[in-house]
Amino acid sequence: MDRSLRYEGTRLRGWIANLSFKLMKLCFIPRDWWRSHLGRCQRQLLKYLSLVLLSSFITVLLAGNPVGAIAQQPLPEIRGVWMTTNDNDILSDRPKLQEAVSKLAQLNFNTIYPVVWNSGYVLYESPVAQRTGIQPFARKGLQGQETLSDLVAQAHQQGLLAIPWFEFGFMTPPTSELALNHPEWLTKRRNGSQTWIGAAGEVVWLNPFHPDVQKFISDLVLEVVTRYDVDGIQFDDHTSLPNEFGYDRYTLALYKRETGRNAPSDPHNPAWVRWRANKITAFMTQLNQAVKKRKPDAIFSVAPNPYDVAYKTYLQDWLTWVRKGIVDELIVQVYRPDLQSFLNQITRPAIREAQQKIPTGVGVLTGLRNKPVPMQLIQSKVQAARDRGLGVTFFYYESLWDEAPEPITERQSNFQALFNAPASRVAMK
Repeated sequence: MDRSLRYEGTRLRGWIANLSFKLMKLCFIPRDWWRSHLGRCQRQLLKYLSLVLLSSFITVLLAGNPVGAIAQQPLPEIRGVWMTTNDNDILSDRPKLQEAVSKLAQLNFNTIYPVVWNSGYVLYESPVAQRTGIQPFARKGLQGQETLSDLVAQAHQQGLLAIPWFEFGFMTPPTSELALNHPEWLTKRRNGSQTWIGAAGEVVWLNPFHPDVQKFISDLVLEVVTRYDVDGIQFDDHTSLPNEFGYDRYTLALYKRETGRNAPSDPHNPAWVRWRANKITAFMTQLNQAVKKRKPDAIFSVAPNPYDVAYKTYLQDWLTWVRKGIVDELIVQVYRPDLQSFLNQITRPAIREAQQKIPTGVGVLTGLRNKPVPMQLIQSKVQAARDRGLGVTFFYYESLWDEAPEPITERQSNFQALFNAPASRVAMK
């Protein structure tokens, strides 16, 4: 029996005991008093006896079937899609966006994750970015609209959640105003190098342990949560740090001050990995608390790599975040080229543990500009995830059917078959 049932059972037993005590007191009332108050006492006695019978029935029900007595609602299934800078025409063109959101609703999707932080710039009107001196301009849509407000309004009109996505996390290109104007915010490797090559190209990393960096990211997040009618906020695998980084002057001094030792020269040293991962966890905990203070029902979503890679390579201990209760939704990016390697990842213990606590899904690649993914493989992955109680989020919108090996109508028909009934998440708000 879970904690809430144990609490209700204890409360009910206490109420019954108190009621029994009141009934026992009636037995010691003088006879003369009974004669003058008999009518009222009969009514009171009947009332108490009725309550006793009702409470006894509830007690038996709870004792005989503790789980069924207070049935838990199943966690809502995530059916999402990321809208990226590759989808820029859709995000900035109101008619195209309206068509896209309507089609997603028609095909029974329930969540959109629009990018709002990419390449060192925000994709919405941001006083924080202007005040920090990293972005003097404000992005507008083709029709002059504020694009994030427009997307949120259209999503809600169609019954979908809108959860803005901080895609770049602590990354930024070395040529961005952010990197050029705030070099003291950057971290580096032991050999002094700063640039890192990944799927996003050449980037540098903001130091996640530096208080000014933490304040800047927090201010951006709170700005989105406060100024827009969003349903939550999402962080992905870049709200982290590659384990070879952290050898900047600030971090080395902080480690020495807190541990009394110099930072290990080996970036894979377990204690050094744990210390840095704990620092990122502490920041995410504070950020969660700040978001919930501004908007208590906001969904704090995380979309990391599978756990072993996330923790050991990127210092992102998302399983601890789940256990600490600072994650409301988890989507693990499982961009594997074949079904078997996909299955190997989605059956890992960390994912199974998370899905017992919060809505959990997996990221499924629907294609890249130069690497389309056949619908048959997408269908197999989605079915495998759903068979294991997992939701799905697709990367990315344009590759759902606009940039695909099959005709648009065929792809859309196949997605319709995958999600043949609605799965609303609006009740989570």
